[in-house]
Amino acid sequence: MPNIKKSTGKRGPRKRKLAEEFPPGEVFTDLLKKKWKLGPVIGKGGFGCLYLADVNSSESVTSDAPYVIKVEPSDNGPLFTELSFYMRAAKPELIKKWISSHKLKYLGVPKYWGSGLHQKNGKSYRFMVMDRLGKDLQKIFEEQGKQFSRKTVLQLGLRILNVLEYIHEHEYVHGDIKASNLLLGHEIPNQVYLVDYGLAFRYSPEGNHKDYKENPKRCHDGTLEFTSIDAHKGVAPSRRGDLEILGYCMTCWLSGSLPWEDNLQNPDYVKLSKIRYTDNISEFMLKCFTKEDKPDEIARYMEKVMALSYTEKPPYQELREIFLQGLQNIGHKDDGILDFEVSLNGDIPAKPKTKRKLVAASGTATADEDNAEIAVDGVKNAKKRKPASPKIGATKPKLQKISPKPKTNLKPRKRVQKLKSPE
Repeated sequence: MPNIKKSTGKRGPRKRKLAEEFPPGEVFTDLLKKKWKLGPVIGKGGFGCLYLADVNSSESVTSDAPYVIKVEPSDNGPLFTELSFYMRAAKPELIKKWISSHKLKYLGVPKYWGSGLHQKNGKSYRFMVMDRLGKDLQKIFEEQGKQFSRKTVLQLGLRILNVLEYIHEHEYVHGDIKASNLLLGHEIPNQVYLVDYGLAFRYSPEGNHKDYKENPKRCHDGTLEFTSIDAHKGVAPSRRGDLEILGYCMTCWLSGSLPWEDNLQNPDYVKLSKIRYTDNISEFMLKCFTKEDKPDEIARYMEKVMALSYTEKPPYQELREIFLQGLQNIGHKDDGILDFEVSLNGDIPAKPKTKRKLVAASGTATADEDNAEIAVDGVKNAKKRKPASPKIGATKPKLQKISPKPKTNLKPRKRVQKLKSPE
């Protein structure tokens, strides 16, 4: 039987040494003899642990530390694969040069700051120092009812295309793009970063693209609902596979689900479903969306991606133009702002309390005074609601502020349903 990756985990060896947890204050020395001090653990799994970290000093590592250190036993595999990518393609000077030459505001690839081996109690541990990031998109996706707005999805697509073009030009493909592998910036939440390069594959070492070859022993690598058709067939990952995966992700973020999610226990069913639907993109769109809300730009993107050959270089700019046109069609532009609110530590804050109320003759409507757009939309929606049956001689309803101290001789009005802030 093929080794199948479940949607909640990574494909890999069945047995790994469990991670040992190091105390805060432990000092690691990287290959360039730079010393790093560990803070508290912020993540732990079968692979190892993730710690807050900072450069070594007499001070303790605080909660606003700018780095993290990933640590795992040296004979485990995922970090070794990931480290190879970071050392080749994620050095700060490489990323800075790319940002400058491509006139980008930022690039969503975490920077590599150092790595090495740490010895303790006769055991060896591999570690890597990276940028600290914030909350992952999967948590936000679930908190928002498993649906992002079209504007957000298109802007995510633009940012991820930038990342994919960069890593592809540095001879790697990612192979496992999904919301849980996309993290917001720690200090700038509107930035999004692609992480977890444990399945990263060097598809073109020294400029020589790997040949197309199906391998039954490697069928279904990746995350089953999103992985590419090539991966289902056991073919080594390629650039077109990354772009195909992104298309499935964007469709899911917009519609809330994918047509094959009803039978993820059957990898061959998922594979055949993807082949069927991507042979007919129109059918795929109608399966995921109503005719009225079908996003034409996603259909155009998928058609162009599915037409690529295995070794063909994707037309990244043409794909970006498709998403930019999609934004224009819905009255937006690429302003770089994601329309879910997050705080500086990457968490979504609670909605603020209502500060002002508006009242209509037919009932009341609330709006947040800090958001003029929401207030205006709320008033418009209030006007569109069917009013209560007026008494004979009643005047046209007018909106006015509620008096903070209403007169006691006024009869109480019936309260209608509060207006919801638009998504």
